[in-house]
Amino acid sequence: MQIVTNNDNFRYKTAKNCPDLKIRFTLICLCCLLNLGLFAQKINHKYLYHIHGVTVPPKIDGVMDEEAWRDAEVAKSFKMVLPMDTSFAKAYTEVRMVYDQKNIYILAICYKPLPGPNMVESLKRDFSFVKNDNFIFFMDTYNDQTNGFSFGSNAAGAEWDGTMYQGGSVDLTWTNKWVSAVKDYPDKYIFEAAIPFKSIRYKKGITEWGINFSRNDLKSTEKSAWAPVPRQFPTASLAYTGTLVWDNPPPDPGSNISIIPYGLTSITKDYTNNKSIAVKASAGVDAKIAVSSALNLDLTVNPDFSQVDADKQVIDLSRFELFYPETRQFFLENGDQFNNFGYASIRPFFSRRIGLGSNIIGGFRLSGKLDKNWRIGVMNMQTASNDSLPAQNFTTIALQRKIFARSNIGFLFVNKESFNYPDVPPSSQPNNSRYNANIGLEFNLASSSNAWTGKELLLKSFTPGKTGHDFTDAGNIQYTNKYWLIGGEYEYVGANYNAEVGYVPRHGYIKVNPVIGYLFFPSAGPILSHGPQLNLTDYYDGAFNPTDNRSFLSYLVTFRNRSTLTTLVEHDYVKLLSPFDPTNFVGHSLATGDESHWNNLELSYFSVPQSVFTYDFTFDYGGYYDNGKKISLATDFGYRFQPFVNILWSTTVSRLQLPSPWDTNTFWLIGPKIDVTLTNKFFLTGYYQYNQQGRNFNINTRLQYRYRPASDFFIVYTDNYLPRPFNVKNRMLVFKFTYWLNN
Repeated sequence: MQIVTNNDNFRYKTAKNCPDLKIRFTLICLCCLLNLGLFAQKINHKYLYHIHGVTVPPKIDGVMDEEAWRDAEVAKSFKMVLPMDTSFAKAYTEVRMVYDQKNIYILAICYKPLPGPNMVESLKRDFSFVKNDNFIFFMDTYNDQTNGFSFGSNAAGAEWDGTMYQGGSVDLTWTNKWVSAVKDYPDKYIFEAAIPFKSIRYKKGITEWGINFSRNDLKSTEKSAWAPVPRQFPTASLAYTGTLVWDNPPPDPGSNISIIPYGLTSITKDYTNNKSIAVKASAGVDAKIAVSSALNLDLTVNPDFSQVDADKQVIDLSRFELFYPETRQFFLENGDQFNNFGYASIRPFFSRRIGLGSNIIGGFRLSGKLDKNWRIGVMNMQTASNDSLPAQNFTTIALQRKIFARSNIGFLFVNKESFNYPDVPPSSQPNNSRYNANIGLEFNLASSSNAWTGKELLLKSFTPGKTGHDFTDAGNIQYTNKYWLIGGEYEYVGANYNAEVGYVPRHGYIKVNPVIGYLFFPSAGPILSHGPQLNLTDYYDGAFNPTDNRSFLSYLVTFRNRSTLTTLVEHDYVKLLSPFDPTNFVGHSLATGDESHWNNLELSYFSVPQSVFTYDFTFDYGGYYDNGKKISLATDFGYRFQPFVNILWSTTVSRLQLPSPWDTNTFWLIGPKIDVTLTNKFFLTGYYQYNQQGRNFNINTRLQYRYRPASDFFIVYTDNYLPRPFNVKNRMLVFKFTYWLNN
């Protein structure tokens, strides 16, 4: 839903006040830059691991019996990160690395500090870090403390791989070719892997990469790292990597071309419209071409994404559009340059808009590093026309320039063009303009220690018929250490700002959001840390009249066994700027200008992750729109039959008590999910979702067999039903085969 304010004061006040906000924020940032250690030396520069070449590569079997490992340097003496970062780890770990002309090889010996079986969820790829005994390592292959790759495994052999961005975030939807093995022993487990140089990107000729090794052991509730990381940061933080020193520059991977064809057969039946069974056979191909060791060209023709996981449904009580993350493989590698430009609620580019209402014919993406300081991303996609949309072309260009130690300046251009656009009155035109373009700049601040982070963002849109107040300005700055979290953010989004290929659910507002928090650390007892956080979020129209306020004070208690308890008291104020149905179900709306105040109490608990039975709940009680009441309870219950079966039963129930014509409504959302992993190459997932508010019962079952690295066979079965009288709406069965070919 878009909110457009037509207040006559909006044009004058916005133009007058927003520059003042921007100038004040910019001055604060400039003052801070002098004291943030932006040019400081790498924090863990003394942590060096020397990697040497071998002529006889080790066999990947989880057994350390090769000469290559006996001669390799050993990384050990891991430092504890959690529960406290003040001592050496009790879970002893040793790591060795070597390489040849094709692969990087790594072996980790993970000794068990306590007796008993390893704690894992299943053998499914890209597992939850906090719920598994695991070993993971992070490679800053550009040595820029910003981008890189992560690989690893849990203690049962489930693989983990992802690209790294923004200095410590990992995108686990990325996948590539590599092999690994895990072998369990009474006193340890050994992880062994080979990472092909062709599967990663790195700067040719440099002899130092960033590197860190991370270990999670649930029985001892301990997380540790080779190069020490403060407890307030993830072990993935590239600001705290040590240095991988090569005896010679990593070898040139040579010509690197991968062809990934697919074949698909689908059987569908639309019962709602009483259509006959449709059988469709199709094929397509993706290609990856290494322009250089750090720059890659991706091509796709007639892509199909039917194998992706189903979106997790929610009870929707929001006035604005919900956000669902991208999971399609083609859009993921180096996708942070495109999809993470801006803020969570101000995204000028959101790749799920491409192919949303029509099929993708094909496209390309050039992405990666130009040199140590410059990154580039260029993407072009073409979609077909259909009954509701014309053919469309999408072009996105992203540039990023590293400055100081870990900060950068980014540029983004997004353009959507419609072809054969109908020459009809605006009221009869499709739900998209003839063209829409966005241009933006952002400065991303990251100090060398990661204690200071921030962003300054400027965006402007170009749309036929929408001129004036078509820009966005936002910024934030945050300071984090072991005890304190202090930050603030502001946003201005013009009433006519338009990002048709983005995600900007709200328009015509100014937002101010300060936050402050503190943690106490008892010296003994069951509580590891506890402390309050105050968060104030205010929205204003162009005349700085308040339209929304959410103020809450929370208190977080973290126990030494890693369970957490959070309490929260909240006050809300909302002045509607457009009609809104507070149930998103009944069909009656509150009027524009309606004002509501209410208070709210929330309690959340997450159980210890090392148990085979886990649970969590969030209980919410308080007021609601139009002097109503809202009571909601969200729960998750999980049980794992290690390592083959993981069951998660999620339930959310919300009860809304409102005056007539809404009266009392109770919405149930029930979503059990079952993962069966007979091996780390065979995955069966069953996802069942009953959404009372959405009037839908969904069954999604997916079988995936990875018969060779990065090559898969899928069977996907989907059903959608009306909950009452439980009639089938539509049904689909898909068989898909992919094969990765490379030179």
